[in-house]
Amino acid sequence: MGIKVFLADDHAVVRDGLKLILLTQEDMEISGEAADGRRTIEMVKGACPDVVVMDIAMPELNGIEATRQILKACPSTQIIMLSMHASNEHIFQAFRAGARGYLLKESAGKEVIQAVRAVYAGRRYLCRQIAETELEDYMAGINSASVRSPLEHLSLREREVLQLIVEGKSNSEIASILSLSVKTVETYKSRLMYKLNIKDIPSLVKFALQHGLTTLK
Repeated sequence: MGIKVFLADDHAVVRDGLKLILLTQEDMEISGEAADGRRTIEMVKGACPDVVVMDIAMPELNGIEATRQILKACPSTQIIMLSMHASNEHIFQAFRAGARGYLLKESAGKEVIQAVRAVYAGRRYLCRQIAETELEDYMAGINSASVRSPLEHLSLREREVLQLIVEGKSNSEIASILSLSVKTVETYKSRLMYKLNIKDIPSLVKFALQHGLTTLK
């Protein structure tokens, strides 16, 4: 049996490109694909593929949150994060969530096969455009109890509400997506803004951009 790879990206052209590359390998097969974080979780939980190659910024639920939820259900699945960003914060959040690889989109076509093989074999993979020596620094920070992201002060539900707010969803739309009442959504919204010490939506958008939580690219 080949390495089962699941592709998650909100751009069909990216999924199609990666699919063509991976299918040139006799020992790799595509187990499925999805265009948003919620659908990715739903499909991956049902199949538990060997590797998920996932965009860090997807609609409704970003790749970082999706990674956390996938690994709870499928701890043996290895996740490679795709991103347009090479910032320390994005890389830190990806590995902290449990990802085993990190690829910049501009080089993913050249490195995705190596990355899939590496994480499938139990190794971490950091794309060549980011200095390999930096990986140890990232992992040291991830393993340090003293290093905490502001996001860790928020519950899973608060982080979900945060992303949907930043994507421009109304309280009623968020309530529908998350199967909550509008009043409960308003409570989560107030609570997360209080925890982050953020007073307005523009500041919330800026925070989300800095932490890779939005699909704005």
